[in-house]
Amino acid sequence: MNAHAQQAAGGPEVVVVGGGISGLAAAHRLVTAGARVTLLEGGDRLGGKLRAGEIAGAPVDLGAESLLARRPEAVALAERVGLADRVQAPATTTASVWSRGALVPMPKGHVMGVPADGNALAGLLSAAGVERIGRDAALPPTEVGEDVAIGAYVAERMGHEVVDRLVEPLLGGVYAGDAYRISMRAAVPALFAAARRHPTLHEAVRAVQRAGAATPTDAAGAGTGLAGGGLGGAAFAGIEGGVGTLPLAVADAVRAAGGTIRTGTPVTELRRTGGSDGGASHGGASTGRWQVVTPERTYTADAVVLATPAGPAAALLAAHAPAAAAELGAVEYASMALVTLAFRRADVQDGPALPGSGFLVPPVDGHTIKASTFSSRKWRWVDEAAPDLLVLRTSVGRHGEEEQVHREDADLVDVSLKDLAAATGLAARPVATTVTRWIGGLPQYPVGHLARVERIRAAVAGLPGLALAGAVYEGVGIPACVASAERAADEIIATSKTTDPGAGH
Repeated sequence: MNAHAQQAAGGPEVVVVGGGISGLAAAHRLVTAGARVTLLEGGDRLGGKLRAGEIAGAPVDLGAESLLARRPEAVALAERVGLADRVQAPATTTASVWSRGALVPMPKGHVMGVPADGNALAGLLSAAGVERIGRDAALPPTEVGEDVAIGAYVAERMGHEVVDRLVEPLLGGVYAGDAYRISMRAAVPALFAAARRHPTLHEAVRAVQRAGAATPTDAAGAGTGLAGGGLGGAAFAGIEGGVGTLPLAVADAVRAAGGTIRTGTPVTELRRTGGSDGGASHGGASTGRWQVVTPERTYTADAVVLATPAGPAAALLAAHAPAAAAELGAVEYASMALVTLAFRRADVQDGPALPGSGFLVPPVDGHTIKASTFSSRKWRWVDEAAPDLLVLRTSVGRHGEEEQVHREDADLVDVSLKDLAAATGLAARPVATTVTRWIGGLPQYPVGHLARVERIRAAVAGLPGLALAGAVYEGVGIPACVASAERAADEIIATSKTTDPGAGH
């Protein structure tokens, strides 16, 4: 039976490489569209940077712990795989910034830290810093061109203090990166577009706010988050039992629909057999197929979705799209560590108030942790499952700070307790601790990143039946990863229809 007959009989055969949320979402989209799907994950577990666990008997997330609910893709996926009744809004969305030795309430009315009115930041910035924000109105327009570093641009318009005290900790929470390098076009696209149309940054921020695209400010969730009907308009959402249960539910749904999932199966090589590597990219039929090589066996497929980090994707594409491989190989990653701490409530009853959902930490103050989430305060399901415990998380590590992430577990716990004590007055000792490291966990989005992604996609466009998905392409948040996965799956589905002479009958 040739490839066309196989597709007509049971849909195209597709191998998805990578078992993180991107690969799983792509597999789910494909299998429910009628494709015959095999997902291969090199590690021994699924979920990538999403991981549910427990501490002292309390269920917790040991990776990303919230979904940006204002983007629909992740919540919609959770609903499709049977988790609709477990999607929850946070119990509290108030957060703080630990600045100059005090916890200051997170200001409102800003777009990823960029204010429409400098007076809203009066409690966080110095009088001189607030005054400097106001000078934006008198400055001549700044040319942003095709892209610009958000930190550099905001500092030029409003001063360094607003960047160092608010923009930097917010973006550091999302990307574990440096605001003075992060692409404004990639990280805050609505503000970038507005900045190209308006002469001042104040006017650009107000335009974004009028359009309803203001960036959510549940900063503590973003800071340790490696980004529905019952949410009541909440900007963020969690899942009862942990966001880490989402990839497991997606995997179960893929299997229930007839897909195959194999862990401990690294892909070592892609081969192209027969046909032409150029025909399908121009809408023509191609009889070629892919061979996906693993140590145990070789899988033959009509199409492949590469849903791996940039490095593995570069290695697999080197022989077929060397330009794409070179671009992927140049993508930098940041590592981070999450320190989860469980305290007896009885030990902290007379201690600090621990306001809201947690706090962010500006790196300019020289502390080690970059954020803390008060999990028991933020998520009802954590509080209800362990009412006698207070569960907190801290995060450590930014781009260029690998040495922090590789410190001994005990050192990371000690420095977290030291910073927590300084920020909140918490003096109790935890009854349990867990350190989770995400080495190379977050791709960096420097100036020009989206242009790089465009070059990568152009370089693989001539490879029929191959699509890319993952955090490196369209955003590091969970909804962005799901959107990337669905885009890749839809490309495969569309290609299979154009190459199937029986399609449409």
